[in-house]
Amino acid sequence: MDSQTQIELEAAAFRRLRKHLMEDRTDVQNIDMMNLAGFCRNCLSRWYQEAAAEKGIEISKDAAREQFYGMSMDDWKANYQTDASDAKKAAFDTAFKDNVGDKP
Repeated sequence: MDSQTQIELEAAAFRRLRKHLMEDRTDVQNIDMMNLAGFCRNCLSRWYQEAAAEKGIEISKDAAREQFYGMSMDDWKANYQTDASDAKKAAFDTAFKDNVGDKP
């Protein structure tokens, strides 16, 4: 497979992952994703921001999130985010430290 085709297939897979998370499974909470998989929608938007920076394109955290979510974080939270238990919050602190580093 040539490199351009590989890039196109990887981009298509990413777009499908984004659609799955943003349209098909809005019920899955970021905190659950982070606790189970070590990444969440916010991580994906941060990776998007980091990829842009590697290309010399500056995108703010909020702009990257809005690009990934298709809406502002405030709108996402109002429409889809539910309250997390204290146990989930504690697990998140550990997962975040293990996978990202500094506390959010």
